[in-house]
Amino acid sequence: MNILFIHQNFPGQYKHLAPELARMGHKCVALTLRVKKPTDWKGVKILPYKIDRQQGGGVHPWLLDMDTKVIRGEACFLAARQLRDKGFVPDVIVAHPGWGEALFLRDVWPSARIGLYYEWYYGANEAGNSFDPEFAAADAELDRMRLRIKNVNNLLNSPVADMALSPTQYQASRFPEHMRDKITVIHDGIDTDAVRPDASATLTLPDGTILTQQDEVVSFLNRNLEPFRGYHRFMRALPRLLKERPNARVVIVGADGTSYGAAAPKGQTWKQIYIDEVRAQIPDSDWERVHFVGTLPYGAFLNLLQVTRAHIYLTYPFVLSWSLIEAMSAGTPILASDTAPVREVIKQGQTGMLVDFFDADGMVDQLVNMLDDAPLRQRLGRAARAHVVTHYDLKTVSLPRMLEWIETLAAMEPSALPE
Repeated sequence: MNILFIHQNFPGQYKHLAPELARMGHKCVALTLRVKKPTDWKGVKILPYKIDRQQGGGVHPWLLDMDTKVIRGEACFLAARQLRDKGFVPDVIVAHPGWGEALFLRDVWPSARIGLYYEWYYGANEAGNSFDPEFAAADAELDRMRLRIKNVNNLLNSPVADMALSPTQYQASRFPEHMRDKITVIHDGIDTDAVRPDASATLTLPDGTILTQQDEVVSFLNRNLEPFRGYHRFMRALPRLLKERPNARVVIVGADGTSYGAAAPKGQTWKQIYIDEVRAQIPDSDWERVHFVGTLPYGAFLNLLQVTRAHIYLTYPFVLSWSLIEAMSAGTPILASDTAPVREVIKQGQTGMLVDFFDADGMVDQLVNMLDDAPLRQRLGRAARAHVVTHYDLKTVSLPRMLEWIETLAAMEPSALPE
């Protein structure tokens, strides 16, 4: 088959699927903004496209997001048309529609079967609106309408898709019923052979300190340190945590930017805002045991999970982080926020412990209990890994199911765009 992948940051969610399809002998091509020149990657021919149009002036702020998506959709359409005019006809197109690239694919190739990655459907009472009162919208009624407009891209992509993928049941459940009927839930998958416990693992900190499983390591990590992933709640628990655990080393991973939600006030970072909030409550001798390490190479990230005695994962009701499933695969004991996406994988007292997102004292109480109870940690870590191996393993679960999904998609009659 001819298979076309489209993702603005390819390979993204297709980093395992695309190479496997190429290995099986399919002709795989990818369109992406990530590269500047054509290249080959693991048997996939990667082609760049570019955006020439700028956002128009005078657009309502609620429409800026959609304006960007239409611009990207147009740019991707032009690149796809060039491919078509050179004779490339995909049997299957697999695309992430989140940035608008998939909007006009059916116009280029009406006979292609199109599978889309349904990652998130916005709701009025969820992350970014009213979940966290500290960051609630100034006008809740207006914000509900703003979020409704943000779903226009999702709704416009609905008739484009023949089938869809979502990585978790929670994410799939957010979509309206007429879109949910197309969704198959398949997680992207974790290589549990690579992400596994290792009693001999070490992590070298920037100051030269070497951590092992003999150290009382507490880890917290985000792509970016921000409220959406509970950074502010963790930092507010830090003074008491350090006081009660005089031997603990707290390793905090994450960059200074913003992945989700609102950016920090101009000229500031969420990281520094919450350091400034709690720093006066922490003696210098305790602060020396807090290690902000920025972003880590993947190998060092795995080593951190392997030496961690207790890992904290907090999130708004939102997309579930790969890092949580990876921590489970590494056999890391986990204390996580009792929020909807987390409850899909963390069962209280079985595969981890849950705590109210807003309860800093409860977080410390449970964390202290975990750190004092080695048999509990061992039981939680073993059960967490077993759960991931059974339900999320890349080679035995996720990838075979994705390949089956591709076969089903390829056998379908392509949908027609409504007149």
